[in-house]
Amino acid sequence: MPKERVQKKTRVHTQVKTEGIQFKHEFGQHILKNPLIVNAIIDKAAIKSTDTVLEVGPGTGNMSVKILEKAKKLIACELDPRMASELQKRVQGSPEANKLHLIVGDVLKSELPYFDCCVANLPYQISSPFVFKLLLHRPFFRCAVLMFQREFAQRLVAKPGDKLYCRLSINTQLLARVDHLMKVGKNNFRPPPKVESSVVRIEPKNPPPPINFQEWDGLVRIAFVRKNKTLAACFSSKAVIDMLRKKLQNTLFHQQYYRRRQF
Repeated sequence: MPKERVQKKTRVHTQVKTEGIQFKHEFGQHILKNPLIVNAIIDKAAIKSTDTVLEVGPGTGNMSVKILEKAKKLIACELDPRMASELQKRVQGSPEANKLHLIVGDVLKSELPYFDCCVANLPYQISSPFVFKLLLHRPFFRCAVLMFQREFAQRLVAKPGDKLYCRLSINTQLLARVDHLMKVGKNNFRPPPKVESSVVRIEPKNPPPPINFQEWDGLVRIAFVRKNKTLAACFSSKAVIDMLRKKLQNTLFHQQYYRRRQF
C-alpha cells in the first residue's frame, strides 16, 4: 500500500477514535457533518409544527436535533444501538427530548408507524427496498426528502430514452412525483463515502393508480430483464411463456370459482 494512502487511512482512524465512535462499514454509516446541507434538507421538507417526522439512520443526531426544533414528534429508526445511545444522550435534558421516539432495529423489518413526512440520510445499501416500502406505506404521507448515492438518485428521476431509465424509474414515477433537489459532495460526510450523493424529494400520488402493483412490477421486471433485447424477445422465452400461462390458468380458475359461488 502506498505511503500516502496509509497516512490518510491513519488520520481518518485517529479522528474517529478521538471522537469516540468507530463507524461500521457494514451499516453504511456516513455522518452528514455540513450544517448548511442539513438545514437545506430540512427546509426542502417544509416541516410543520404539527408534523410527525420519520428519520431513518439518524446516526449521532446532526439532523435529528434540527428536526426536533420544528416538528411535533420525531420517530428515529436506528439499527446500531451505539448510535441510538448517542442520539439519546445528545437530546437528554433538552426541551425537545420528550418529542423523540426512538426505534432500535432494522427499518426494513419494522412496521412503519404513522408519519407526515420522512427525512433521512439513508444507508445506501437499503435505498431500493426502502423506497418501495415507503411508496406502498399506508396511510399516505405528504413527502420524503432523502439522501441517496448519486447514480441511484439519477435512476429515480430518469426519463424514457435516458441511459439510466430502468424498472426503478418506471415504478417510482408510477407511484410518486420525484424531483432531484441537490448534489452533495463526499467531503460533506464523516467518514467520506466512495461515491457522490444527491438529495431527492418524493411525493406519493394520492389516490394511487388503479393497478395491482405486484402484477405490474412482474410485467416491468420481464421487460427490463435484458435491456438490449426487444420486448418480443423478452416475452417469447419459454420460462416467461410458462409463467404467463400459469398465471392465466390461475386467473380463469378464480373467475369460474367466484361465478359458481354467486349462483
